[in-house]
Amino acid sequence: MGQPQVEVRRSKRRRRTVSAYRDGDRIIVLVPASLSPAEEEQWVAAMVARLEKREQRLRPSDEDLFDRALSLSDTYFGGIAVPESVRWVDNQQSRWGSCTPGERTIRLSDRLQGMPSWVIDYVLVHELAHLFEPGHNDRFWGWVNRFPQAERAKGYLAGWTAAAHQSDPLGPTPDDFEDAD
Repeated sequence: MGQPQVEVRRSKRRRRTVSAYRDGDRIIVLVPASLSPAEEEQWVAAMVARLEKREQRLRPSDEDLFDRALSLSDTYFGGIAVPESVRWVDNQQSRWGSCTPGERTIRLSDRLQGMPSWVIDYVLVHELAHLFEPGHNDRFWGWVNRFPQAERAKGYLAGWTAAAHQSDPLGPTPDDFEDAD
């Protein structure tokens, strides 16, 4: 993938703080104009590393998702929900995740990338529960609600969905998970 393009912007009004953010494919680093070239170089390297670490945490790889699913299964289900695979997909625009219990596969919508980790964890817990409870019955919700932030995550996803579908007040809800046969 290579090194990201970095743009440094010096500001005379900025006195002590250094910050960085991503703008498309570039990383913008804002520094005080008073920094020496050596200080600027150190700060740019530190801020780029910090930003990339944060982005990795918010956008885990498929392998990271799989490892997280196993950890969540151990914590909330005593290890009984073991998927064959867990991966991001870009073809789920109305669902947050899906599970095919027969194949033991879980897919998460890439729309979740960048959301708080506890929201992604909730969706993983929801789909893991389908590995042994295929429907949305009371037993299923009993398992899912072991996740302490389940209600908070449902609310977060409902708010996100409502904001994204303002023209469709009856649009998808957090319970609109696909459960493939």
